Amino acid sequence: MARAPKASKRKDGTTPHSGFVSLVGRPNVGKSTLTNALVGEKVAITSSKPQTTRHAIRGITNRPTGQLILVDTPGIHRPRTLLGERLNALVQATLGDVDIIGMCFPADEPIGAGDNFINEQLENYPRAKKIAVVTKTDVSSKKQIAERLLEVNALREWALVIPVSAVSGDQVDLLADELIALLPEGDPLYLDDETTDEDLYKRVSELIRESILEGVHDELPHSLAVTLDDMIEREDKDMLDIYANVFVERDSQKGIIIGNGGARLKEIGATSRASIEKLLGRKVFLSIRVKVAKDWQRDPKLLQRLGF
Repeated sequence: MARAPKASKRKDGTTPHSGFVSLVGRPNVGKSTLTNALVGEKVAITSSKPQTTRHAIRGITNRPTGQLILVDTPGIHRPRTLLGERLNALVQATLGDVDIIGMCFPADEPIGAGDNFINEQLENYPRAKKIAVVTKTDVSSKKQIAERLLEVNALREWALVIPVSAVSGDQVDLLADELIALLPEGDPLYLDDETTDEDLYKRVSELIRESILEGVHDELPHSLAVTLDDMIEREDKDMLDIYANVFVERDSQKGIIIGNGGARLKEIGATSRASIEKLLGRKVFLSIRVKVAKDWQRDPKLLQRLGF
């Protein structure tokens, strides 16, 4: 991970700060939602399903005091497949190189075994400053927030503890400013108008996967992978043709995605298309094919083919 270049003093005598922050926590604590709120636009897909994030996504926030680069990673978990092992390796490599690790705790749920496991793992990353973010304050009572803050403070010595709501925006700007203040001095790594370095093909495929994740069975999310064959400009009209593949591991899962008479796939296509058109700011034609790649989560060659 590139480091920020040596900071140059501004005309007002101040020095900018720049660096990398990664948010961690057990499933559904709001890491990706908070990343999007800090960036100010959707750079990471969100879902109620665990292990939604599959790769390191960089979101970029520019403030008067400096640049904050958020790295949204897969959750720390005990892997059951080769895919899980590779995702864990990605997390370890990322956390070993960031400046700050922010651990998220939902205000409306007590700290449990999963939180304690992740908190223990933070000891493996001595380089990074550790902060605690108590999330989902918009759906929590004052009593719940107070209880969670006490529990969080008892876990370790944090560089910062702050309650926020990514949905309402409460204290999100304050969190961004506090994070930048904790970052090392350094000039920005990205231009002011950049919000992510994510490849456009990857962003589009992730929006399709997000549409599929909602309303599917619990065992299906881990078996889903989406790739794009092509994005082609139409010569006769202002439209982009997108050809996508959805991979599952079994024929029965293919049937779930397609649905009765293709109804579920049609719904996925409509939802995906709306999200993609919002991202691209233009009309698109979306073709989705559902394919079976047997046990791809455990097959090294298939994992490589699918981008893992």
